[in-house]
Amino acid sequence: MNINMQEATVAEKSGKIFADIREVEITRAIVNEFHEVLIDRADSDVIIIGAGPAGLTASRELSNMGYKVLVIEQNNYLGGGYWLGGYMMNPVTVREPAQKIWDELGIPYKKVSEGLYLTPGPHAVSKLIAAACDAGVKFLNLTKFDDLIMKNGRVTGVVVNWMPVSALPRNITCVDPIALEAKIIIDASGHDSVAVKRLVDRGLVEWKGMNPMYVNEGEEHVVHKTGEVFPGLIAAGMSVTETHGLARMGPTFGSMLFSGKRAAEITAAKIKELER
Repeated sequence: MNINMQEATVAEKSGKIFADIREVEITRAIVNEFHEVLIDRADSDVIIIGAGPAGLTASRELSNMGYKVLVIEQNNYLGGGYWLGGYMMNPVTVREPAQKIWDELGIPYKKVSEGLYLTPGPHAVSKLIAAACDAGVKFLNLTKFDDLIMKNGRVTGVVVNWMPVSALPRNITCVDPIALEAKIIIDASGHDSVAVKRLVDRGLVEWKGMNPMYVNEGEEHVVHKTGEVFPGLIAAGMSVTETHGLARMGPTFGSMLFSGKRAAEITAAKIKELER
């Protein structure tokens, strides 16, 4: 008899809907699981900053390749701006051939016109999050990127803290962060491009800022420009647009998904180079 059937039998025998569990057992279960994930992923193959469409896509691809992946996200929720299609309306669009990624994820959609496809944002996001989880990706949400670890001219990890710390009064914000290491860091933090900007602050890379909207050009260029901006640091998604001064593409997400895929391919190649 499997465990689920045994638990159902216990509940049935007690005449209750749910099994009796002490409150402290729930606390211990949560703490132990969080501790196990943090200990295991403190040293990962890849750490991705940001759980938007580019970061989630890259995480799923890399995990399916067999890499140990950790995603840090400053919000309580995952998905970034992928929940909404623009102007607080939740239908999201992609242009051909990005609908093929929706096919991979089992996301239903409709063809609006030649080359343009649409689906509800919540459906697209929830399927992508589930696919990343199913692939073995681990997440630390409410986790704020603070800085990079650098050794011998190469990015080798991130410095993070609890997101709520940044909202505390100044007189009690002396809360030291912790460090997480990885072979490759992917900055998929969107417009903020937080990791790239840390290098900009130190004069190590150039950051140009986003140009005005031009969908056809913007989507093409963000995919082509996805790549390593500094040894050990790869930019994906809108971080690419902001870093390289590309045209914004507005509320269409095909290039975010493709940028995530490209970031994963480049990351895998870089890790193989490191392991030679």
